[in-house]
Formats: sequence, C-alpha cells, structure tokens
Amino acid sequence: MQYQPVIGLEVHIQLQTRSKLFCSDNATYGAAPNTQVSPISLAHPGTLPVLNRQALDFAIQLGMALGSSITRRGWFDRKHYFYPDLPKGYQTTQLNAPIIVGGSIAGVAIHHVHLEEDAGKSIHDADPTQSCIDLNRAGVPLLELVTEPVIHDAETAAVFLTELRKLVRWIGICDGNMEEGSLRCDANISIRPVGEIKLGTKVEVKNINSIRFVRKAIEAEIKRQSALLDNGEKIVQQTRGYDDVKDITLAQRDKEEAHDYRFFPCPDLPPFTVTDEHLEKLKRQMPVLPHEQEALFTSMGLPLQDAKVLAEEKAFADYFTILAQETTATKAAANWMLGPVKKWLNEHHSEITAFPVKPAQLAVLIALVESGKVNFSVAASSILPQLAQQPGKTPLELATALNLLQESDTGILETWVNEVLANMPDKVAEYKKGKKGLIGLFVGEVKKKSKGKADPQLTTELIRKILG
Repeated sequence: MQYQPVIGLEVHIQLQTRSKLFCSDNATYGAAPNTQVSPISLAHPGTLPVLNRQALDFAIQLGMALGSSITRRGWFDRKHYFYPDLPKGYQTTQLNAPIIVGGSIAGVAIHHVHLEEDAGKSIHDADPTQSCIDLNRAGVPLLELVTEPVIHDAETAAVFLTELRKLVRWIGICDGNMEEGSLRCDANISIRPVGEIKLGTKVEVKNINSIRFVRKAIEAEIKRQSALLDNGEKIVQQTRGYDDVKDITLAQRDKEEAHDYRFFPCPDLPPFTVTDEHLEKLKRQMPVLPHEQEALFTSMGLPLQDAKVLAEEKAFADYFTILAQETTATKAAANWMLGPVKKWLNEHHSEITAFPVKPAQLAVLIALVESGKVNFSVAASSILPQLAQQPGKTPLELATALNLLQESDTGILETWVNEVLANMPDKVAEYKKGKKGLIGLFVGEVKKKSKGKADPQLTTELIRKILG
C-alpha cells in the first residue's frame, strides 16, 4: 500500500544569553561539570526565580522574524515530569500562553513557540557502574518551536531546519550548533494510506543532533512504520531514538499525553506584559532579514544565485554590503567574495569576521584588476594572500614589490608574442586557415611567458594584428 507521511517538528533553540532563564548562573557552553550552578538552579528551599529579560526579548525578536503573533500577556507553567537532571522535579515552561503563535519559514507553518528552561545532562559512559549528572545546562533558556503537521517528506524537514538555523544565527539569538546541543530537533512522524484524512499513530524521534541525521531518521522511521502496516501490525505511540550507525530508530519509552504532565501555572513567577513601546523598541533593533537582504542584493543587479550565497550568513552579507559601497564594480565584488575570499576563509578555517583584509582594501585591489593594471588570477593567488599577511600595505605597493603590475608596453609585449608564435608554427598555420579559437591558446602562452604580467586585452589585439 502507498502511504503519506505526516511530520511535525519540535525544535529546541538554546538562547545566547549570558545567564540562565530564572537566575544569574553563567549559561556559556563548555565549563567543567557542575561549576555553573547556584542555590536557585539547584532548587534549594526558599529560593525564588526571576525572569531573564533578554531571553524574553530574543523570543519576541524571533516572532517578528517569523511573522508571528506576539502574546502580549503571558505566564509560565510547571510541567511535572521526572527529569533526573533537573533538581526541582518539574520544568518551568509555557503551556497556555506561548510567547509566539503562528508564523512560517521555508513554507512550513508554525503552530507556536514557547519559552522554557533546559534540563541538565545525564552522562552514562563516564563511570562503569553509575550515571553522572552535569547540572550546568539546567535552567539555560530555550525556545521550543512547534510546527504544524504539514511536512510530508524528509527533504522538506531538512530545508526547514536549514533555514531556521540560518535565521536564528542571523538575528543573533542562537549559535545554531547542533553538535553542542544548542539546536536540537524532535520529529513527530505518522503515516496514513494515500487519500486518507485521519492521521495515523504518532511516533516521536527525539534529540536528533544534525540536519543530515534528521533527514535519515525520518526516512528510517517512515520505512519502519510502512513495514509494520504492510504486515498488518499496529504502530505504538512512543518515543524513539535514532541509531545513525545502524540507520534505525529504537524504542525508548511509551509516549505520555499532555495530561500526564500535570501542568499548572507557576506560583513563583508573576505574569508578564509586553507593551507597544517595548515591541517598537525591539523592532527598531531588528536587522535586515535574509530574504530582505537577498532582495537588496538583486536590486544591485546581481543574479539571484549570487544574492542567495552572499546572504547565507549575516557577517558575510555585512562585509559585502560595505564592499559594495566602496566600489562601482558590484558584480566583480560579488565574484571576489564568492571566489578568492571564500577560498581564503576555507583554507584558513576562518570566519569573515576574522578576515584581515578590510572592505576598503579589497575595493582598491578590485579597482587595480578592473583598470587592467593587475591580472585577476595573479591578484587572487598572490596579492590577496600577501594583503592578508600585511594588512598595513596597499594593494598597489604589494603589486609593485612583487613585480606583478601588468605590462602594457607594446614593444615588450610584441617580443613575447613573437617568441610564442615562433614556437607554435603548426598552430599559427591552423589559425590562418580559419581556426580563430586558437587566439585563446596564444594569449595563454604569452601570459605564462610574462608570468602573468602581459595585459590580456593588448596581447589579444597584438596577436590579431601580427597574424593579419
């Protein structure tokens, strides 16, 4: 039988605040176990939580970026569930008044986004007889984004996550590092016969830590459920994990219903109100969003594909925006960013924020190439790396010192051309018989002979003149 998958995603977005959601404990990643705790995060009697204002602001800004409705009066609830690594014995979250409602990204509709605290981490392989607990993460602020069940294949889920990760990085609320757990995905998956309206039994695959594994886990679970129905077996509602080595999902526990969590409003945290003035303030702080940035780049005359790549990362887009203000050669500037600059960053395992060549310096180098004073390939392979090593030098100083300025003296050029043509009599004969495409070969040989210094336009004109 043919089945239609129905998939909804739950994505946990760890917010880049300095402190935890309800206390001042340090929330940065990577500290020694249990060094970022306090009486509040350890749930000592008599301690009271206080809401982190920055976390709330980050949530509102995500809502603005998603085109969502912002809840103007909200509150927090207690979710009673046994978290062995959350000392309180319950999680402070939002059930009935999530901070964000609606919105969409990558064509996927969002049901809501709520603000909650993270649990700590249970470590089962550090000791042969005991589990270890690291409470550093307990209380770190999270946003849980819940999509509508409108995804029908693994590829759409992967595209959605890719765009969401790009967005949260772009607006600066999360680093999006799935390997460190700052972006985690649960996939709710069911299947139903094609044409059926009623949803099938839902299975949740938990804590998938890469976009590639999200795609593979969804495909594996669809395959498993399809085989069960084909064999006349029943799908059990449960929570499962994904084994990337065996490429299968494994049962972890039966899935609880919402009423099993015994939610009720948290008595220790008062309701909060989001005012019109505060919304306007946050709106003014919002950066240009990725799709808006792409539109700005295409309005400069760039192809859409160039605009998309330039706008993949905010810092990269910001660098190009400044560069485009320093030069009129916009397309050439885009080619430099997508070619030599990206190559340098990849080779040095670096981000654009650490690129030592300033936009104004790169604009001068581009001008040297555009004016014909320096050959592009020489500028990219020799001058740019030197400029990165010696940012105090100008591109012209380096080109002069390296003897890389293009030769436009027709006397010198004619000598190089005649030597090249004298060494290729067969090709010259073919050219004279009508094989005009050989002009590129001749220019390339002159370029080699001159070590990149021959002006290609003048060289081409000279060859045509000599060969009649």
